[in-house]
Amino acid sequence: MNLSGGFQMFGFGALGKLLILVGVLVIVIGLLLLVGEKIPWVGRLPGDIIIKRERFTFYFPLATSILISIILTLLFTLFRK
Repeated sequence: MNLSGGFQMFGFGALGKLLILVGVLVIVIGLLLLVGEKIPWVGRLPGDIIIKRERFTFYFPLATSILISIILTLLFTLFRK
């Protein structure tokens, strides 16, 4: 069934698979957050930007973000095939 704009509706099976995928992603992110506290260098790499003032702290984990991006890119590349 096509709606206006060329959008095709999916059945409940596809919605169920999508919900399972979202659930697995939430679990993986939660586990990473739990384990991330135990790894001392995550968030404190050279290149992470920290600006501290009297009542203000700005933190931007630039190097950590780049490292996580590289790791995820490698994982997705490996599991794509």
